[in-house]
Amino acid sequence: MAGTTHPLNLLPMDDFPAKIADLLETFATRVRAMTVDRVRGWAVWAAAGMVIATLATLLSIFLMIGLFRFLAELVGVEPAYLILGGLFVLVGMLLWSRRLPKTASPTTAKEHGHG
Repeated sequence: MAGTTHPLNLLPMDDFPAKIADLLETFATRVRAMTVDRVRGWAVWAAAGMVIATLATLLSIFLMIGLFRFLAELVGVEPAYLILGGLFVLVGMLLWSRRLPKTASPTTAKEHGHG
């Protein structure tokens, strides 16, 4: 039956399964390009971001330990605690003062759920 044609559309019957397979493959490729490929790119960036955040955290921890040991050698352990503690308190006070606007109107307070 190779090469026979269907009487209504005059297409070779052998090409029909190949055309359906090509259509399904094209459809799957388009869907993959719109979904999986994009998500894979996001996953790569998310993984890189987590690695960078972890390394930055470790770097800051080791720098703080090194700074404390350096200060402890210069001025002693208790003054090093005092210096670093005071520095953290000052930075915390600065950040806390910038947390909310200084003058909050009644409409602003209601928008934030404070009244």
